[in-house]
Amino acid sequence: MTIKEAQETVDKWINTTGVRYFNELTNMAILTEEVGEVARIIARQYGEQSFKASDQDKNLDDELADVLFVIICLANQTGIDLTQALTQNLIKKTSRDSKRHIENEKLK
Repeated sequence: MTIKEAQETVDKWINTTGVRYFNELTNMAILTEEVGEVARIIARQYGEQSFKASDQDKNLDDELADVLFVIICLANQTGIDLTQALTQNLIKKTSRDSKRHIENEKLK
């Protein structure tokens, strides 16, 4: 699925199953909550925290998909073409960071 197809699929789902988009502030709060769930899994799976019984049914792929879903919702409702935005962002990063990471002693 391309990014454009993902945006179209999410939009169709929102307008049928989801009824309508939550407002942008609500979606921002939901995004924050979902990112927190990703952080919780990362801290337990790759960090030093141990899993709680309530964490056992959580999986990283599903939580990352939740984050992506809300990001797509925010892009759709604010009129952002994520394919174009990501392309422009990579151009900016390439220009800005063309030597920065290569010359970073910490990355060698």
